[in-house]
Amino acid sequence: MACTVTVTGGVLESTEIDAYIKRAKEKYGSEPRHIDMNVDGDEIELQYDFGGQNFQRIRRITGYLVGTLDRFNNGKRAEEHDRVKHSL
Repeated sequence: MACTVTVTGGVLESTEIDAYIKRAKEKYGSEPRHIDMNVDGDEIELQYDFGGQNFQRIRRITGYLVGTLDRFNNGKRAEEHDRVKHSL
């Protein structure tokens, strides 16, 4: 994934831009999709866009917090299958 960069309010050298991209990778653990760099004198304001973040849905089933049922043994799978779902 290539990071795109928008620089406003001034000019930055490519080595400095690359250093900011590298810093984001080290600090956040992944490369941002886009970085807005606003140059204000000696200060640079950075805004990162990492895109959508994946998440796993957690549900309470038979007293356990689980994302999926694939780690349940046969007894727990049968308990989940036999439970009564209440509606309003």
